[in-house]
Amino acid sequence: MSSAEKTDYISPDAYLEQELAAATKSEYVDGWIRAMTGASNRHNIVATNTCAILWHQLKGKPCQAFNADTKVKIQRAASTWFYYPDVSVVCEENSQLDSFQQRPVLVVEVLSRSTRATDLDEKLNNYLTLPSLQYCLLLEQTQPRAILMRRSNSGFLRETCEGLDGRIELLEIGCCLKLSEIYDRIDFSPESVREELPEYAA
Repeated sequence: MSSAEKTDYISPDAYLEQELAAATKSEYVDGWIRAMTGASNRHNIVATNTCAILWHQLKGKPCQAFNADTKVKIQRAASTWFYYPDVSVVCEENSQLDSFQQRPVLVVEVLSRSTRATDLDEKLNNYLTLPSLQYCLLLEQTQPRAILMRRSNSGFLRETCEGLDGRIELLEIGCCLKLSEIYDRIDFSPESVREELPEYAA
């Protein structure tokens, strides 16, 4: 989702208290608040499809899929971040009294023109520091294309999956994502994506 930054410094605890009472969502960037604005229907369809697929495949299993209303906490030394990934999967859940999760095995971000640079730099780098994380999945909107960062013995490896016949195996959580299902009801015609700038595709 697109976002705008506010410049008031607050503590993590103050942010969490403020966020519970807020009418809109904001992310926490090491002491600073980044207000989030709405997303396009296209963005929400891709995110909802992905969450629904994971929820269905994980039903009755130890892991749980969460939608974009669930924050993920990242702690690096004295620095703290709270993000709202579009989808996450957690196998070791926080207390239900908490307002965030901190041990996701999968996070998913749907790339948008306005947040692409942040998602591929700041947020990706922070997500990959999570000890619990096995996968970080980045989904394009204007074409059926996914970038998967998969944990290996030598660190995270990047994989690319393209085309509606593509599929992504997530063996550690027993799931398989088909791009045809992730992009169900998405129109890839030139008329549908005409609002995207050429540099977005690059």
